[in-house]
Amino acid sequence: MSRLPERDERRPGARELARRAMRAQVSDMALDLFLEKGYEQTTIDDICAVAGISRSTFFRYFPSKEDVFASETSSAVDEILLALRQRPDDEPPWSALRQAMSPLVEHYASQTDRAHRLAALAVATPALATLQQEKHARFQALIAPELARRLGADPADSTDPRPRALIAGALGCLEAAVAAWIAGNGTQQLGLLLDRAMNSIGLDPPAS
Repeated sequence: MSRLPERDERRPGARELARRAMRAQVSDMALDLFLEKGYEQTTIDDICAVAGISRSTFFRYFPSKEDVFASETSSAVDEILLALRQRPDDEPPWSALRQAMSPLVEHYASQTDRAHRLAALAVATPALATLQQEKHARFQALIAPELARRLGADPADSTDPRPRALIAGALGCLEAAVAAWIAGNGTQQLGLLLDRAMNSIGLDPPAS
């Protein structure tokens, strides 16, 4: 009697794949509405009407309207962490962090006009400021232990300021690069702007 192939528990099932596809579809429609009407002018009812779903269905996929806006780059921090872990151990932490941010830069480069308009909308919308702070906090929490390891420090030592200082610096550079990218109407390469911003800060800190 032949054995059935073992199921890979890491692979999502058909139901989860369908859920992700539906979530992505609703997200795309909502983002188009945000660009057309403005974020604050778009209601959850507007999104439901365009997507052809009920409010209860909407809330099964998104806890809030803010989460819809965040969904476009929701996996970015996880991708950056994965990319950082794959960088050579002997690479300076600052350089490794820059290279690890490439997935986010590539995401913007792959859909320049739409990504540029969404980035500009985020900067111009006060209601999204809290969302940005939450994103930064998640970035800090996930990336800091890996940077501590690369610095030869104890990831559990909250008295060492270096990992969080590096992350804060990188996020500041990213915000400066995005601001310059928006000001240039998306005509400049975001990756080059980020390089310029991060290079202006200079050397990696000593691992001690």
